[in-house]
Amino acid sequence: MKFLTALVLCSAFIVPCFGADSSRLKDLVTVKGVRDNPIIGYGIVIGLNGTGDGGGEITDTALRRMFDKLGLNPKREIASKNVASVIVTAKLPAFARVGQNIDITVSSVGDASSLAGGTLLVTPLKAGDSNVYAIASGPLSIGGLKNGAKFATTGTIPSGGIVEREIESDFDKKNSIRLSLNRSDFTTAARIEKTINQELGGKYASAKDSTTVDLIVPVNYQRKIVELLAIIENFKVVSDQKARIVINERSGTIVAGGEVVLKPVAISHGDLSIQIGEGQKSGKGKGQSVYFMEKQTTLNDLVKSLNSYGASPDDLISIFQALKQNGALIGEIELI
Repeated sequence: MKFLTALVLCSAFIVPCFGADSSRLKDLVTVKGVRDNPIIGYGIVIGLNGTGDGGGEITDTALRRMFDKLGLNPKREIASKNVASVIVTAKLPAFARVGQNIDITVSSVGDASSLAGGTLLVTPLKAGDSNVYAIASGPLSIGGLKNGAKFATTGTIPSGGIVEREIESDFDKKNSIRLSLNRSDFTTAARIEKTINQELGGKYASAKDSTTVDLIVPVNYQRKIVELLAIIENFKVVSDQKARIVINERSGTIVAGGEVVLKPVAISHGDLSIQIGEGQKSGKGKGQSVYFMEKQTTLNDLVKSLNSYGASPDDLISIFQALKQNGALIGEIELI
């Protein structure tokens, strides 16, 4: 029987040290109504060097319509390997204004093998309400071609879109603001409410649930929403989180978050035996066949010991799942 002596973490396991470090409110919440909006359109990429679709009903129909608008009337099917049908996507930023440039992503939908060297023709981009909010066009950029790009059928056009329509907003006229936590937690929501009220000097914030904090705009900040949010988003709050272990079995990575602790338990895995609590102190004694750890042992301590023994990520995963099933591990286990 081998004994656990040194306390060393293996690189495949990450156990962060959780202190009372505070975070800016802007890193913990989002403001309702302040978000990007996806827009999409169908377009044609031309100028390919024989790597396009080479015909097809969708591409042929699109080309015929384009030539018709240009005053041309082709008599036969248009089949060209220098043309490709693509779907064009982008994100319309919150409060985007007419004339503002946005980045564009172009993806092939046909048989094109590469979009390298192509140019996107003018393409209208619509939102969910079927209105056109931007126009996209320009030469495509395919990253990593010299090193053999793995996805040459997808490209980007930096600043290749121009906003043509604005989303109506009366944000500066709001009398209340809703803050949504990025990660749901009752403790953090309560702390946010308390911090805002203390800093603003009144009962302005109210936590509705573990994700929502509603804020009444103070009278002296009416029509000054930007100024108010600029102040609030820099308030410091100590965020909390559930005790959770995230396991990625494919990569062998395990990440522990929160205060994951262990109850007294005995562990036997292969030729390894560990007993937590109700035994003698950690260490190696004469003829000792079981490694003892203190009753208040945390997951951090256990991991250090297991790694010093040479336990693999697979061993750790099996042990943690068994501890959870037994009820000795206080925390959630999430498989990804």
